[in-house]
Amino acid sequence: MAEQLGQRYFFEVSYKGTNYSGFQVQENASTIQGELEKVLSTFYKTQTHLTGSSRTDAGVHAHQNYFHGNIVNLVTSKHIYNLNAMLPSDIVLRQVYQVHAEAHARFDAVARTYKYLVYSEKSPFKADRAWYYPFPLDLEALNWAAKSLLTHNDYEAFSKRNSQVHTYNCEVMQAEWKEEGGYYVFQVKANRFLRGMVRGLVATMLKVGRGVMSQDEWLSVLASKDQTLCDFSAPSQGLFLISVAYPYTLKPVD
Repeated sequence: MAEQLGQRYFFEVSYKGTNYSGFQVQENASTIQGELEKVLSTFYKTQTHLTGSSRTDAGVHAHQNYFHGNIVNLVTSKHIYNLNAMLPSDIVLRQVYQVHAEAHARFDAVARTYKYLVYSEKSPFKADRAWYYPFPLDLEALNWAAKSLLTHNDYEAFSKRNSQVHTYNCEVMQAEWKEEGGYYVFQVKANRFLRGMVRGLVATMLKVGRGVMSQDEWLSVLASKDQTLCDFSAPSQGLFLISVAYPYTLKPVD
């Protein structure tokens, strides 16, 4: 297949997802992957197919996401400037790494970190990158709920239907709420995430923080496998993919 020819590279990107229908290529829709493939194919004069590390939904942002692809031509650090000049202003190519032929941006990743931003005072400058949630919140209660994730494994209740996964088990390595820069910020790190999982956790935990869901009720939702008990109302604009970790060191191209 043509995409197997050439050298394999990891491409590190940041983007604001507001104007896109998610990361993965879709027919008749503007996506992050679609824009990147178009620019790479034009610049290197050969059709380029990419695989992303994390398939962020429509409207979700990323400080760091990766995808891999094979390029027949030599990719150098000087090309980064040219490629960025061709990309839309809301997508940035941060770095390119040369990797071995079997390296896989998605399957090789050992951890992903997300943040979700919430604000309680109406602001025209936060609406496209955080969730306006005008209710008093108990930070201690939020962190009690977050801490319970560290000893939990099965997140079927927090996975949207039709996810087509073989297991709902996830290893959560970090989960905490904090106040930062006028936001309530939830940060979570895990080896993998299910479809809708972070937004489901956020919206449901906020009920605990508001005092409209008891600790026992939260633990019951967490222990269940019933998606109807989970609140998936957290909108996409508050979610950021912060980082993706690999078990090997990535070496930037020269």
